[in-house]
Amino acid sequence: MSIHSEHPFLEPESSRDPGRRLRGRVGGVVSLWTSGVGTARAGLTVSSLMVAGGEPSRVLALLDPDSDLCEALEETKRAVVQLLRWPHHQLADVFAGIAPAPGGAFKQAEFEQTEWGPRLASTTTWAGVVLEKLSTAGWSALVTCTVEHVVLGEDPDPLVHRRGRYLPPSLPSSLPPSPGTSG
Repeated sequence: MSIHSEHPFLEPESSRDPGRRLRGRVGGVVSLWTSGVGTARAGLTVSSLMVAGGEPSRVLALLDPDSDLCEALEETKRAVVQLLRWPHHQLADVFAGIAPAPGGAFKQAEFEQTEWGPRLASTTTWAGVVLEKLSTAGWSALVTCTVEHVVLGEDPDPLVHRRGRYLPPSLPSSLPPSPGTSG
């Protein structure tokens, strides 16, 4: 038996979707979107999102249109958007559907019910949002949500996703600094 560094199910580079590959290079902080109550709760790990300033502010995100979260959001019109931190990387995989979840995803951590949906108790930054619009964008559901409530906490170790991997909280010293920064 040998161990390879390549992903065993990765399609050849020439046949992979170039738009998805571009999106993977943009990177961003991983969020967990949750909606619903009791046994009707649903959640999804989302890194394709942006916040638009205004009165009120809005969160725009690309969701899997076939996900339980998309269905729950359409039904309840409410969700919690929480920013994940490095200690949540395994939970992020659970809600992405790529890691096992004995008893279900919501049994893997402590959640508190809010008026917008379940909130991961260990998150420090989160928002309660209300669905304003849902449309199709490529193979995704583009949701526009108004922000009703925001809690901003300390995020010393954000969970960042880039090119299909989570980046550790501090960059290895072998990486060059970003342009325009010192050190």
